Formats: sequence, structure tokens, C-alpha cells
Amino acid sequence: MSQSPEQILKSVFGFPAFRGRQEEVIHHVVAGGSGLLVMPTGGGKSLCYQVPALALPGVAVVVSPLIALMQDQVTALRQLGVRAAAINSAMEFADLVAAENALRAGELDLVYVAPERLLTDRFLALLDELRVALFAIDEAHCVSQWGHDFRPEYRQLELLATRYPAVPRLALTATADEPTRADIVERLALRPDDVFIAGFDRPNIRYLIAPKDNARTQILNFIKGEHAGQSGIVYCLSRQAVEETSVWLNQQGIESLPYHAGLDRAVRAANQDRFLKEDAMVMTATIAFGMGIDKPDVRFVAHMDLPKSLEAYYQETGRAGRDGLPAEAFLVYGTKDIAKIRQFTENSGAPEAQKRIERQKLDALIGFCESASCRRQILLSYFGENHHEPCGNCDTCLNPPAVFDGTVAAQKLMSCVYRTDQMFGAGHVIDVLLGGNTERIRKFGHDTVSTYGIGKEHDRREWQSFVRQLVAQNLLTVDIAGHGGLHLGPGARAVLKGERQVMLRHDPAAKKAKSAKAKRTSAVVAEADESLFGALRACRAALAREQGVPPYVIFHDSTLAAMAADRPTDKYGFALLPGVGGAKLERYAEAFLAVINDHVSA
Repeated sequence: MSQSPEQILKSVFGFPAFRGRQEEVIHHVVAGGSGLLVMPTGGGKSLCYQVPALALPGVAVVVSPLIALMQDQVTALRQLGVRAAAINSAMEFADLVAAENALRAGELDLVYVAPERLLTDRFLALLDELRVALFAIDEAHCVSQWGHDFRPEYRQLELLATRYPAVPRLALTATADEPTRADIVERLALRPDDVFIAGFDRPNIRYLIAPKDNARTQILNFIKGEHAGQSGIVYCLSRQAVEETSVWLNQQGIESLPYHAGLDRAVRAANQDRFLKEDAMVMTATIAFGMGIDKPDVRFVAHMDLPKSLEAYYQETGRAGRDGLPAEAFLVYGTKDIAKIRQFTENSGAPEAQKRIERQKLDALIGFCESASCRRQILLSYFGENHHEPCGNCDTCLNPPAVFDGTVAAQKLMSCVYRTDQMFGAGHVIDVLLGGNTERIRKFGHDTVSTYGIGKEHDRREWQSFVRQLVAQNLLTVDIAGHGGLHLGPGARAVLKGERQVMLRHDPAAKKAKSAKAKRTSAVVAEADESLFGALRACRAALAREQGVPPYVIFHDSTLAAMAADRPTDKYGFALLPGVGGAKLERYAEAFLAVINDHVSA
């Protein structure tokens, strides 16, 4: 071994020291050990196989499910002077042959492949000829049927343990609860003692959740108010919603591109390329489609609809703030979102055991959304971390909602649903509770039922919130297949008979929300450094255009922010910046130092 892991970290990647459990995992792999690493997005998972790949003789084989992601990693590694390549179906035949020849000739340190290609007889025969340093199995939650993104082809990776027993295998994921972790360990023939959990907390992400009330307007206000001119992702449930929302955002002056599996492959590739290479682009995408985004300066992720589970939510929001700088995750949801996902689960055709797991996952997500306590505590507790204090960086910490005994309100609401024959949606039921004088109420004689006008102590917005909360608690259900009519849920009888208490929360008032907004910050640099930071970004953008690469593979925003704050004047000072290794020092120091010196002398 020519260099130690510590030397490689500094000379190649430009970091002075390992973070968290990186050092432990890396030395375990270099010593020949296998294992599972669970580490939050932005925590430095990639280094845990990239450093051993350079420390060990032979080539590291990285299994990745997403072509776009592997190409992004290869581009970033080549900027560092690392010999890396991808072998996948999107490559031209000549490039494919060149990569395979380089692999045979021992000219690569890392090769990225999809599991489907790795498992072909041709590729396995090629590996048999080589000295393989290690296998890194990225996005390892895809192995597990309990994971949020199960892929059957990942199951077959168990053959690595039998075919190459002496080669270390490192499985990596940011999202795996306890059942998923156990399944990964079993399927990949790992030792339960070799599971490294580096924590799930992403303290730089602020979690914000609001009841859905014109989702487009809510998302627009969020972007324009908090993240104008910044990169972000907006998730929608359907392909149609993706395309319509993207068009609408552009009409509102926010540059946006659509991305979903139904688009032509060339269009998808072009849209992703623009998103990666431009600094202020919003990608509108389906929740179900894995984008494989490795862009570190995504400053926000917004959900216009509920994801399927807390794992999916964590994975999707984790695409924000990968550089460690402040970022926000904003979710709006309503009763129909809950009903749609429940209906999808029931109609999926999956075995009953799988449906039961999916129901539990949805209940956990709804509980997270409806909770009056710290969002981060609930999220981390779901993944087995129960020792965290309230974070002070989520909406419920910044603006705590009031919780009250809502049994009487729940009884009135459910009684009204019953008295109107469980046929009508929330709007009509609330009209009856408020004593409305609508044509529909008169037509059906609902101005004569006993619940007419008994709910005037709460306004319409409050009743809408109560409907949503009772649906979340399964005390009411929504007939999504029909006309959205409300029905009494399984636990309604006990509440109506006074045998069960119902706790409800008051959604924070708009005037209070403003005080929370005032406390927000998504500032990347101090105000005094903003002008220099902008000039450094312009320099980076110009260099990126010349090379045809995303700006962040040259330097992350965090490195530019350090430049703007420290203002080095020579190569020695520049080399001390985080993210500046030997290759980037020689390649870029002169250009960026010129910008800094011009700014200082101006």
C-alpha cells in the first residue's frame, strides 16, 4: 500500500481528517473486512469505498442502480485525478470497449456498473481475470423487500459472497430501518456484528410541513420567499402533475424542467444535464422515479403530495443540502393524499404480509406529519435513534402548535358524517356543521339533521384540519374511488360512545408562521462575503462550461464559501481549504486566487 488512508484523504480529496465513523469503516475494509454502512446523505459515504479503492491493490467494483448517478461520480473522481470509469447501457459501443480494455489492463482504480450488467456471464468472466480490491454496493436498501425502493436484481448480488469470498463487500445506504438492515445483512451474507450505523440526522435540513391549501401557490410562495435563484426539486405524485407544474412554475418566473419515467430518454438526459450544470434550476419530478441526484447545492426539496413512507421521505429530502450548508424540506399534504396511498396499498396485489408492512409505514409517515412535537425527533426515532433533544430547526420547534382534547369536535364531525349518510365530502359536511345555506344542503334536507349548525365554535379552516387529522387517525376514511365521500372509520364507534379520547392540534395561525419565517436562514455565506462568493461562482461556472461538467465537480459551494471567508492569497493558503486536493490545487488555484486578489484589491 503506497499511501495510508489518511494520506489519500488529504492528497486526493483535500480533507484534513475523517468525519464520524469514516475512519473506522475505511480501516475495516482495508484490513479485508466486509459490512453494512448506514450513513446520512452528505455524511461522506462515498469516501468509505473510494479511499479503500485507492489504498488497496486492484480495482474496486461499485454497484449502482442509476446510470446518471454513476456517471456523475466518475466525472467528479476524474477531476480529482482518480482513474475511474462507468460501464453501462447508455454508453457508445466504442467507449464501452475502451472501458473494458482499460479494466483488463489494470488502468482503473474504480469501475461503476449496474447490478444487471455485473451479473451477466460476460462481466463475471471479466472479473474472474482481474484483481478485485473490493465490491461496494451502493443504495443497498434496494436489496431488501422491506426497503422503499426494492429491486429484484439486487437480490442476486448474494452470489458475490460465494464467487469472490476473499474480496471485501461494503454495502452502503442512507435509508434503512431495522427490518431493512437485517434483510440486507442476510441477503448479502454479511456478519450482523459488521453493521456500522453513523446516524441519520441531517441537522442542516429544516423540516417544514403544512396542510394542503392550493399546493401550487404554497410551493410558489415557498420558493420565491425563501429560495429565489437557488436550485431545488419539487416532487409531484403523477407524471401529468409534473409536466403541468413545471410549465406553471416557468410562467411564474421560476425556471423549471420536468423529469419522469414517461419522458423520452434523450429529453430526460438533457433535462438532468441542465439541472446538474446550472446554478438556479428547479427540477419537477415524480416521487416514484429515482433521479440519482448527486448535486450538492440543492437548497430545497418540496413535496406537493405525500411520499409513500418515512424512508422515501428521508431519501427524497436527503437530496437537499448534501454540501452540509443550510437547506429546507417543505411538504404539503391533505386527506386525499392519505386516501390515495391507502387505496394504492390495498389494490396493489401484494401479499397480505407486505400490505401490512406498507400500512405500518404509511401510519408512521402520517404520525410524523400530524405530530405536535419535534419533527426530527420523530424521524430519527423511526430509524432507531431515540436520544435526540428537540432540534430547534423544524416548524413544530420554531412555532409549536397547541394540542387540545378534541373529543367533542371529533364526535360532532363524525356524527355529521353519519347523519348525512356517509355520502358527502369534507366541504359539504363542514357546510352542514357551520349551518350553511347552500343549494345542496336544501336539496338533501340537511338543514333539518341534528348536526346542522352545531360546529360554529370552529371556523372552516379548523374543521378542514380536524377532518385531515381524523383521516390520519383512521377515524374517518375517504372513498377515493367514488366522489371523495367521508365514511366512519374502524375506531369511530368508540369515540362516539365516549370510550376513547381524541387529541387534536390547532394548525399554527398565519401570523405566527411569519415569526418562524423570520428565524429561517438559508444563507450560504456571511453578508460581508456575498460579493466575493458570487464572483467565485461565476469563475466556477465559466470553468465548468469550458469542460462541459457540472460546476460542483470543480468545487462545492462549501469550498467557495470557505474561499470567500478565508480569502487565501497564495497556493499554500489555497491548499488548506476543504475539498482542495493535489490535482485541484494544480488545476484551479491560479484562476480562483486571481478572483480573490482582484476582489481584495478593488
